[in-house]
Order: sequence, then structure tokens, then C-alpha cells
Amino acid sequence: MIKLYGLRMSNYYSLTKALLIEKGLEFEEVKAPPTQKPDNVARTPMGKMPSIEVDGQYMSESLAIAQYLETLVPSPSLWPADPFQAGKVMELICHMKLNVELVARRCLPEALFGMTVSDETKDSTRTDLARGMQAVEQIIVCDPFAAGDTFTLADFYAFYCFGPASGIAAKMFDQDLLEGHDKIKALMAKVAEHPSIARVEAEKAA
Repeated sequence: MIKLYGLRMSNYYSLTKALLIEKGLEFEEVKAPPTQKPDNVARTPMGKMPSIEVDGQYMSESLAIAQYLETLVPSPSLWPADPFQAGKVMELICHMKLNVELVARRCLPEALFGMTVSDETKDSTRTDLARGMQAVEQIIVCDPFAAGDTFTLADFYAFYCFGPASGIAAKMFDQDLLEGHDKIKALMAKVAEHPSIARVEAEKAA
């Protein structure tokens, strides 16, 4: 059985859990906060969440885990069969993750933990978030799903990248990150009802 390490508060932990459910795999959740303790670093070299254990072997980083799960259980497929379209899914994921969610995360210490980030960091975050959203808007399809007519891994990343990024933008800048991005707003509502994601969010709220 696969062991999933991390905490439910982590968006990437929740994403990985949703993927395990999507693939119909049995798994055990193991509470493991992000620390630099040797046992945690043995599982995940940067001490981050999530990581998985399979037959005594460990893997970290949600995208790597997603690729492993897709190879392990090819159906239901979360990648287009067409090589170019599969590349477009990865392109979209990279922009959502690197240019939106991770940019917003710069302000996470203040937004979530009551610490202080510099005005310079806040200003650069606000500017770079706008650029990131513009980049995503340019390539996201939302007809009806993130990358086109089939539900793919991009939809999981859309939900778990825009969700926390929107929360941080609201807290730090009193800003609706999705204002003017109506097709992304509609996508978020649609994806929230997808069974594996809905289950993860319900269990998180319980």
C-alpha cells in the first residue's frame, strides 16, 4: 500500500491525495509536517510536503508523483494521447505552478503565519502575479476543462494552484485574483465538483 506523507493543509498534499483517489489506489495517510529532521529529509530532500512511500522507497514533488501514478495506473488517463497536446498540458501546469502559485507563496509567511514580509516583496509579488495570470489566460482553454475537451492533470493543478494563490491575494492585497478571468472562475467551480477533488475537500473540512 502506498503511504502518503504530509498534512492536509498543504495544497500539493491535497492534490496528490486526489490523484490517488482518482486512480483508485489504496493508500495510507501519515501525518508528517515539513521539517528538516533526518527522517523527513530521507523521504523528501527539501523537507517539503508531500512525499510517498512505495515498498520502502520514497518519492517527493507532486509532479513527479503524478507521473508515477499515471504510469502505474494508465486509466483513467490524465494526459492527452497526442504528444503535442500532452506537452501543452505540462506547459499549462508549469505556468500555474511557477508563475502564479509559487509567486503568491512569497507572501505566505505573512498571510498565513502572522510574520512580516517586506514591502519590496509585496510589490514584486503583486506585479508578478498579474504577469503570471496574464500568461495563464493566454494558454488556458476552459472548454470545458483547463486544457480542452478532456479532464487532465492540468485541472487538478488549476484547482490547487489558483485556490491558495487567490486566498493569499485576498489577504495581502484585498484583491480578487480571478477578477477578469471569468473562464477560470467557471473552471474552478466545475472542477470543485469532480468526485476525487470533492472528496478531498470534504475530508479536509471535516
